[in-house]
Amino acid sequence: MKIISTNIAKVTTMMHQGKAISTAILKQPTSKEVSIERTCVIGDEQADLKWHGGEEKAVYAFSANHYPYWQQQLNNDSLAAGMFGENFTISDLAEEDIHIGDKFRLGSALLEVSQPREPCFKLALAVKDERILKLFTRRYCTGVYFRVIETGHAKTDDLVYCEHKANHGITVKKLFRAFFDNKYSDATQVMKTALTLPTLAPEWQEKLQTRLSKYD
Repeated sequence: MKIISTNIAKVTTMMHQGKAISTAILKQPTSKEVSIERTCVIGDEQADLKWHGGEEKAVYAFSANHYPYWQQQLNNDSLAAGMFGENFTISDLAEEDIHIGDKFRLGSALLEVSQPREPCFKLALAVKDERILKLFTRRYCTGVYFRVIETGHAKTDDLVYCEHKANHGITVKKLFRAFFDNKYSDATQVMKTALTLPTLAPEWQEKLQTRLSKYD
């Protein structure tokens, strides 16, 4: 794996349903090396700290391999690195092979997988297509949120490699599907297993507990 693009943004204002909203989802590639700190990538802003940034969502990465699919699906050849709001566009970042708790060396920083990404309406604003929210949820290829174990620096063309592989079998894709696909036969067991993982972000632990309580 390799960093194909490093992307950052300042908070800007966009219109949504007649209202002005603040967002930093419109990320642009930068050729500069960036610093990865405990709660964010330095130089990249967050408009709503309740849902973005912080220790459990300090870094967001998305696979460069997904872009051709979305260009075709949305009939939009202008979709380019950073448009899904990711800090790092990475080659071969496969959610079906990445487990909660896996640790990756990204440049000189060490990151740990904390949770999948759940899309919000700002993604539709970024790609200028309301269909993306439903389509993204059905695709199960969400990108990956990381917490920072060791701070460091990274830039485009740096290699990305796994330093520790979790052995529990709960991948980012499997967990996201278990939560959103009501026809997934293994959903309940996947969610129960995920709840035992100390590396799963508290936000998702709470989501799973709420969901499973409805089955009792």
